[in-house]
Amino acid sequence: MRKERETKPTSITDLAKQLGLSASGVSRALNNDPRISAATKQRVQELAQQMNYQPNHLAAGLRKGKSKLLGVIVPFIDGRFFAAVIKGIELAASQAGFNIIICQSNEEVGHERQNIETLLSAQVEGVLVSLSRTTHDFAHFEKVQQRGIPLVFFDRILLGTEVNAVLLDDYAGGFLSTEHLIEQGCRRIGHFAGPQHLGIYKNRRQGYLDALQKHGLPALDNLIVYCNTMTVDTGRQAMQQLLRLPERPDAVFSSSDAAVAGALQVVEEHGLQVPEDVALTGFSNEMFTSLTKPMLTSVDQRCEQMGEAAVQLFLQLRQEKKGSATQHHVVLEPELRVRASSLRRG
Repeated sequence: MRKERETKPTSITDLAKQLGLSASGVSRALNNDPRISAATKQRVQELAQQMNYQPNHLAAGLRKGKSKLLGVIVPFIDGRFFAAVIKGIELAASQAGFNIIICQSNEEVGHERQNIETLLSAQVEGVLVSLSRTTHDFAHFEKVQQRGIPLVFFDRILLGTEVNAVLLDDYAGGFLSTEHLIEQGCRRIGHFAGPQHLGIYKNRRQGYLDALQKHGLPALDNLIVYCNTMTVDTGRQAMQQLLRLPERPDAVFSSSDAAVAGALQVVEEHGLQVPEDVALTGFSNEMFTSLTKPMLTSVDQRCEQMGEAAVQLFLQLRQEKKGSATQHHVVLEPELRVRASSLRRG
């Protein structure tokens, strides 16, 4: 099979040669510079159309010191949460005249460091990031700050760091879920806790503990299972651990939907009923939570709103004076989506 010859994109230099003009003159004509005559502008524009000339806005932006690119780093893209956050980011960024570059850390701090280098090489004007599960220090983000590039964290931040961030009130989400289970008559409520160096998991756990305390229920260490990852497999293992207790839990609040899906499998494999024997709630309101049987109660994280808010915060930082010490936190309120997996009472 004969390969078609690849044609190079038409450049300003190509137009200039055809017209017998300088490249700078052609550039001025294309940009409607008043120093160029109307007749010359018409000649340039007609030839540009004939030769299918496409302006390189990125190159032009870089010459002006503005790439109009916004870098985004997420732990992973599969699943509803980060996909929906990115949708919100893309919508808000587009409205502000920015394009986005998306990188995945795959929950590995090493990949996250590489992502930062990639985005800096692309000369992005801002970086929006949700930390990987294995990130324990802030060092690789200092290069972003040193260059005066606005840096906004969303969803996940390290405890004890002062950063600009858009967050869900994860404490409120944990409290709502646990109190809901208590209101359904549950008294031995287990908890799947994520890595505690990340604020989202620590705050969800604290909401769980405070809801128990408010209602006079003991917080039992053996009912809390700490998971390094929040997956279906870790959820299965955590549920098996809880079911081996002399007195099993009558409910579980999980910090993740994937983990609670694993718990649902194990409960059913043991011949128990959800929610009659064990009520279940998760976190993130992933798409599959409304497809399981029974459907899973979960905390909605305002995904698209979080993405839009992250872009708005970036735009705000961009307008502020460089070196401003003010740190901004935007906190979104969660919503508990109650479904059959936790409903014991009408």
